Amino acid sequence: MVVTPAALAHAEDLADFVSASPSSYHAAAEVARRLEEVGFTRLDELEDWPAQPGGRFVVVRDGAVIAWIVPADAAPTVPAQILGAHTDSPGFKLKPQPTTGSRGWLQAGVEVYGGPLLNSWLDRELRLAGRLALADGSVVLADTGALLRLPQLAIHLDREANKALTLDKQMQTQPVWGLGDPLEEDLLGELAASAGVNAGDVRGFDAVVADSARGAVFGKDSAFFASGRLDDLASVHAGTVALAGASTGSATGSGSIAVLAAFDHEELGSASRSGAAGPFLEDVLSRVYAGLGADATEQRRAYAASWHLSSDVGHSVHPNYVFKHDPVVQPLLGSGPILKINANQRYATDAVGAAAWASWCESAGVASQEFVSNNSVPCGSTIGPITATRLGIRTVDVGIPILSMHSARELAGVSDLHDLTRVAEAFFSA
Repeated sequence: MVVTPAALAHAEDLADFVSASPSSYHAAAEVARRLEEVGFTRLDELEDWPAQPGGRFVVVRDGAVIAWIVPADAAPTVPAQILGAHTDSPGFKLKPQPTTGSRGWLQAGVEVYGGPLLNSWLDRELRLAGRLALADGSVVLADTGALLRLPQLAIHLDREANKALTLDKQMQTQPVWGLGDPLEEDLLGELAASAGVNAGDVRGFDAVVADSARGAVFGKDSAFFASGRLDDLASVHAGTVALAGASTGSATGSGSIAVLAAFDHEELGSASRSGAAGPFLEDVLSRVYAGLGADATEQRRAYAASWHLSSDVGHSVHPNYVFKHDPVVQPLLGSGPILKINANQRYATDAVGAAAWASWCESAGVASQEFVSNNSVPCGSTIGPITATRLGIRTVDVGIPILSMHSARELAGVSDLHDLTRVAEAFFSA
């Protein structure tokens, strides 16, 4: 397998992106920061938005972010090319009154978020990160860096650990973060201090636990990339890089409105004001098309010609569990991005979408693979069917194949990560 210097550089940039994005709020902020650096204008939902053909804009709503480029000659019926992804990852979220402890240990009270592989979180240095809502009405981001750990019970005290290890979600997932009396210490104060604010000024918080280790390239021929939160920061990063690269092309000539929509709460079902089942994308598109002078009919005409590329990770065939996969369709990590197909519409791909995906891959010079589940092991779903249902925009579900999905540290192919970005670039320029 040949991994190009460009793919290796892309993986290193992804490692930087994930390190800067320990929570969905940090991820949304990092997308906005990167795009502002290349000329995008940050908008506020409370303000009027400019009706500016040729403009490049980004808006953040909580832990979600949407960015777009309007062609210089955009008409009211110009279609949109939307790349959708999500900013959240399975793990743990800080509970109210989070400072707990036992027998001289300080512990963090956490709640399971989504469907993580619990055992994968054991014996790792973890960070606490999220947002703090302050008494003056402001909101700040906070990140403690490596602070916590979920220590595993020694095998001498559990001789059956290698046969069956099951963690109680309440009793055995509360990480340690220090030594002392929980009545005299304050975990929230540690989080506030990391943001340079007084704990007494904190009126609300949304904080999650994240792996603190940086992403790393390894393996024969540097084929592998391991990192936390690849589901789905790999897609968010690909869309960000592609949109930044498209900013000099789509904004100066004819074409579609290029849109990156990175939603929060996908791991919980997407039903929130910043999730794909909420109104965020529809709100933004309505304001964009209103700025172009589109009436309701013209906006629906634009939707009918638009595309949504729903990008999320999928399963690579696992060499130790081949029987869990379809016996014929077995995508392999490192062999290209995947087209995700499901007869029960857990993915939104249809024949027309498959043909379009093939054309975008061909334009990018990228090989593609298909993914379908073993009938006895049903797949999960994505934001694809949700967006297709809400807006009626034709949707294709795609992604990259990985191993260790929902682990604290997932495994991807270096070439796949870069190839997904190349297809996203072709998609935005279509």
